[in-house]
Amino acid sequence: MTSEDDPFHDCELDAEAILGTHTFEDVLFTDETETPVNVLTGETPAHSQATVEEAKEFAASIDTETPQIALPASVESQVETQSKPYTAAAFFHFKATGSLERHRAYHAAYEADAFAVDFEANYASGDLTITVERADEA
Repeated sequence: MTSEDDPFHDCELDAEAILGTHTFEDVLFTDETETPVNVLTGETPAHSQATVEEAKEFAASIDTETPQIALPASVESQVETQSKPYTAAAFFHFKATGSLERHRAYHAAYEADAFAVDFEANYASGDLTITVERADEA
Protein backbone atom coordinates (compact mmCIF):
# COMPACT_ATOMS: atom_id res chain seq x y z
CA MET A 1 0.00 0.00 0.00
CA THR A 2 1.42 3.36 -1.00
CA SER A 3 1.15 6.36 1.28
CA GLU A 4 -1.50 7.82 -1.05
CA ASP A 5 -3.61 4.66 -0.51
CA ASP A 6 -3.21 4.77 3.27
CA PRO A 7 -5.83 7.10 4.78
CA PHE A 8 -3.61 7.45 7.86
CA HIS A 9 -0.43 8.52 6.04
CA ASP A 10 -0.66 12.06 7.50
CA CYS A 11 -1.69 10.87 10.97
CA GLU A 12 0.34 10.31 14.09
CA LEU A 13 -1.92 7.35 14.99
CA ASP A 14 -2.76 4.33 12.86
CA ALA A 15 -6.09 2.56 12.44
CA GLU A 16 -5.37 0.18 15.31
CA ALA A 17 -5.47 3.11 17.74
CA ILE A 18 -9.10 3.92 16.93
CA LEU A 19 -10.60 0.59 15.84
CA GLY A 20 -13.42 -0.60 18.05
CA THR A 21 -15.65 1.39 20.34
CA HIS A 22 -14.36 4.28 22.45
CA THR A 23 -16.40 6.40 24.83
CA PHE A 24 -15.38 9.94 25.71
CA GLU A 25 -17.05 10.94 28.96
CA ASP A 26 -18.53 14.32 29.86
CA VAL A 27 -17.57 16.03 26.59
CA LEU A 28 -20.99 17.07 25.21
CA PHE A 29 -23.20 20.01 26.08
CA THR A 30 -25.69 18.95 28.78
CA ASP A 31 -28.18 20.60 31.08
CA GLU A 32 -25.34 20.60 33.63
CA THR A 33 -22.92 22.62 31.45
CA GLU A 34 -21.38 25.45 33.43
CA THR A 35 -22.74 28.92 32.68
CA PRO A 36 -21.68 32.31 33.99
CA VAL A 37 -23.56 34.00 36.80
CA ASN A 38 -23.85 37.76 37.23
CA VAL A 39 -22.23 38.41 40.59
CA LEU A 40 -24.47 41.41 41.25
CA THR A 41 -27.80 39.70 40.56
CA GLY A 42 -26.99 35.99 40.96
CA GLU A 43 -28.72 35.38 37.62
CA THR A 44 -27.47 33.58 34.53
CA PRO A 45 -27.38 36.02 31.60
CA ALA A 46 -30.04 35.43 28.93
CA HIS A 47 -27.44 34.65 26.26
CA SER A 48 -26.11 31.77 28.38
CA GLN A 49 -29.48 30.12 28.94
CA ALA A 50 -30.06 27.18 26.61
CA THR A 51 -31.51 23.70 26.48
CA VAL A 52 -29.96 20.52 25.17
CA GLU A 53 -32.65 20.44 22.47
CA GLU A 54 -31.65 23.92 21.30
CA ALA A 55 -27.97 22.92 21.23
CA LYS A 56 -28.71 19.71 19.28
CA GLU A 57 -30.79 21.65 16.75
CA PHE A 58 -28.01 24.19 16.34
CA ALA A 59 -25.42 21.45 15.71
CA ALA A 60 -27.73 19.72 13.22
CA SER A 61 -28.28 22.99 11.35
CA ILE A 62 -24.60 23.40 10.43
CA ASP A 63 -24.33 23.00 6.66
CA THR A 64 -21.58 20.42 6.26
CA GLU A 65 -21.24 16.82 5.16
CA THR A 66 -19.65 15.86 8.48
CA PRO A 67 -22.13 15.27 11.31
CA GLN A 68 -21.84 17.86 14.07
CA ILE A 69 -22.20 17.57 17.84
CA ALA A 70 -22.92 20.23 20.48
CA LEU A 71 -19.96 20.89 22.74
CA PRO A 72 -19.94 23.15 25.80
CA ALA A 73 -18.49 26.62 25.33
CA SER A 74 -16.17 27.85 28.03
CA VAL A 75 -17.55 30.27 30.58
CA GLU A 76 -14.86 32.73 29.47
CA SER A 77 -16.04 32.70 25.85
CA GLN A 78 -19.66 33.02 26.95
CA VAL A 79 -18.77 36.15 28.93
CA GLU A 80 -16.35 37.68 26.42
CA THR A 81 -18.53 37.15 23.34
CA GLN A 82 -21.95 37.00 25.03
CA SER A 83 -22.47 33.70 23.23
CA LYS A 84 -24.59 30.65 23.93
CA PRO A 85 -23.17 28.03 26.29
CA TYR A 86 -22.63 25.61 23.39
CA THR A 87 -20.81 25.41 20.10
CA ALA A 88 -20.92 22.90 17.24
CA ALA A 89 -18.05 20.80 15.94
CA ALA A 90 -17.43 17.64 13.92
CA PHE A 91 -18.17 14.55 16.01
CA PHE A 92 -14.46 13.67 16.02
CA HIS A 93 -13.31 17.14 17.15
CA PHE A 94 -10.27 17.17 19.42
CA LYS A 95 -12.25 18.83 22.21
CA ALA A 96 -14.43 15.71 22.26
CA THR A 97 -11.80 13.04 21.55
CA GLY A 98 -9.16 14.55 23.79
CA SER A 99 -6.31 15.00 21.31
CA LEU A 100 -5.47 16.37 17.91
CA GLU A 101 -3.90 12.99 17.06
CA ARG A 102 -7.21 11.15 17.64
CA HIS A 103 -9.10 13.93 15.81
CA ARG A 104 -6.92 13.39 12.72
CA ALA A 105 -7.20 9.60 12.89
CA TYR A 106 -11.01 9.61 13.27
CA HIS A 107 -11.27 12.16 10.45
CA ALA A 108 -9.12 9.97 8.19
CA ALA A 109 -11.22 6.88 8.98
CA TYR A 110 -14.47 8.81 8.43
CA GLU A 111 -13.29 9.98 5.00
CA ALA A 112 -11.98 6.54 3.93
CA ASP A 113 -14.16 3.93 2.23
CA ALA A 114 -12.16 1.22 3.99
CA PHE A 115 -13.76 2.08 7.36
CA ALA A 116 -17.27 2.30 8.78
CA VAL A 117 -17.49 5.01 11.42
CA ASP A 118 -20.53 5.54 13.64
CA PHE A 119 -21.10 7.64 16.72
CA GLU A 120 -23.66 8.13 19.45
CA ALA A 121 -24.03 11.44 21.26
CA ASN A 122 -25.70 10.94 24.64
CA TYR A 123 -26.66 14.43 25.75
CA ALA A 124 -28.16 13.15 29.01
CA SER A 125 -24.80 11.85 30.26
CA GLY A 126 -22.54 14.06 28.14
CA ASP A 127 -20.81 11.00 26.70
CA LEU A 128 -19.77 10.54 23.07
CA THR A 129 -19.22 7.01 21.78
CA ILE A 130 -17.41 6.46 18.48
CA THR A 131 -17.17 3.07 16.79
CA VAL A 132 -14.75 2.35 13.95
CA GLU A 133 -14.72 -0.92 12.04
CA ARG A 134 -13.03 -2.03 8.87
CA ALA A 135 -15.69 -1.80 6.15
CA ASP A 136 -15.14 -5.44 5.14
CA GLU A 137 -15.93 -6.50 8.74
CA ALA A 138 -18.85 -4.14 9.40
